[in-house]
Amino acid sequence: MIKFTNEELKIVKKLEILKNEAGSHSPSVITFKQKLPEVSIRVDACFLSNPYATELFIEYFNKEILSSGKIRDLLESYPSQNGVIAEILAAFMNINPKNIFIGNGAIEIIQAVIHNFTEKKIIINIPTFSSYYEYVKDGVEVVFNELSKEDHYTLDIGGYISLVKKHQPDTIVLINPNNPNGGYTKIADVQRMLDELSFVKNILIDESFIHFAYESETYKLVSLTHLVERYPNLIVLKSMSKDFGVAGIRAGYGIMRAEYVAALLNNGYLWNSNGLAEYFFRLYTRRDFALKYEQVRVKYIMETLDFIRELQQLPWIKVYPSMANFVLIELEEGIRSTEFVAKLLISYGIYVRTCDDKIGLKGQFIRLASRSRQENEYIISSMKACLAMNRMPDLIHESVN
Repeated sequence: MIKFTNEELKIVKKLEILKNEAGSHSPSVITFKQKLPEVSIRVDACFLSNPYATELFIEYFNKEILSSGKIRDLLESYPSQNGVIAEILAAFMNINPKNIFIGNGAIEIIQAVIHNFTEKKIIINIPTFSSYYEYVKDGVEVVFNELSKEDHYTLDIGGYISLVKKHQPDTIVLINPNNPNGGYTKIADVQRMLDELSFVKNILIDESFIHFAYESETYKLVSLTHLVERYPNLIVLKSMSKDFGVAGIRAGYGIMRAEYVAALLNNGYLWNSNGLAEYFFRLYTRRDFALKYEQVRVKYIMETLDFIRELQQLPWIKVYPSMANFVLIELEEGIRSTEFVAKLLISYGIYVRTCDDKIGLKGQFIRLASRSRQENEYIISSMKACLAMNRMPDLIHESVN
């Protein structure tokens, strides 16, 4: 059991209140600064983003917007409408602009799609990102496909296809790689699913973490966006905050059939981006930025793999396989996730997500994000110390005996 001082216990209680106020999500770092200033966050290993990509974006933003004086134009001018930004993406992605919907973050697209196009029944794998079942409208049946702990929460594609055929839903959801465990379903298996489940009205594939996944030794990027015209029931959703490290600007897109995009634009989503997000999307489609981003993407993947290997060497924890920029960790030896997360934050300034609120997880779990190499080294040393502290009373007892 992790020990806390009386002063630390007061902070633990405040942490519990903050988490409850945030519901099934985590309080932001800015929220912590406002409501819990006595805690100093040194490493944000809760929210999931590539820090090297953030640095790359800042480099361009400083040079092209701040130093050039163009910040006034960006602030003073209205951003373009949804369809105009879609045209910029379309040329870069070689996709018809009528199939692209720009979102104020991926969360807006999730809500828009499920609210507007899911009518009777939805199948959702668990554990997963909670918004997929939280946004389901009243009257829609939710069927949970519980992933097996013994199989490391990976998706059995054959069993999944059989389940979908049995329940005949109008919507199914697959996050690939999955959140919170990082489990990855290969493109060939996803395409098999698309071929066999043509009767499903909406097959929603969330590729928010796809930039960290790979199927070749060169870490080549994989995606299903090019298949939307071939499979009219396919909806590919993408958050830009994770791989590009720009969560604060709220940028995402969805690739779907043209009728869906038109329906959304005609019902309140015509003008939903801000100027900073538009600048990012225009930067994202430029060849010079794309080449530099590819370098930091691969660098981050390689460092994340090193980080995971080091985590797997730590005692009293189980690290689940991941093809994302985070890992799901099960705490053993009676360690409670809420206490472990609180101790890491209070004593070491490391912010980690507890997974107590994740439906489908049975045990004491945390989700830990990969950061820069230097930050990851600090996380490893801090976790070693925290785990050893938990075991100290037992070790003392064993030495006495």
